[in-house]
Amino acid sequence: MKKDNSMLIEKIKEVAQPLCQAENFELVHLEIVNSDGEKIVRLFLDKPGGIRLDDCIYISRQLSDLMDVHIENIGSYRLEVSSPGPNRPLNKKEDFHRFKGERVKIKTNELIENQKKFTGILEIINDDSVVIAVDGKRVEISDHVISKAMLAGQ
Repeated sequence: MKKDNSMLIEKIKEVAQPLCQAENFELVHLEIVNSDGEKIVRLFLDKPGGIRLDDCIYISRQLSDLMDVHIENIGSYRLEVSSPGPNRPLNKKEDFHRFKGERVKIKTNELIENQKKFTGILEIINDDSVVIAVDGKRVEISDHVISKAMLAGQ
């Protein structure tokens, strides 16, 4: 089932990405979850100044029509479009540059200084690592060991 979703996610991205770019939105994250037998397609969008409800409604209507036309055998689904919120995921190197100086949470798939979860201020973005200030000390985390990174909110 997971494999089917990853292929479907790629198909939806192929339809959603040009729409988002044309409307000056950033496609932050796309996921498909199954809840009580219902397929839910979730898009998280951002733009300078933030996302408004009107933006979500507009993209939802446009994308729903495009998906119905361009994606065969999608079946029934519910489309949810929203802002990534205060815990916005950091997926690309550009995200780290954009949010330098902000509080972040980073999970790693390897132990660094005997832990896998870090919360601190994003200070330095290198070509292959990031440095965050955690409790007064700097921790360098290689890009290849980061399993999840997000803004830590307020």
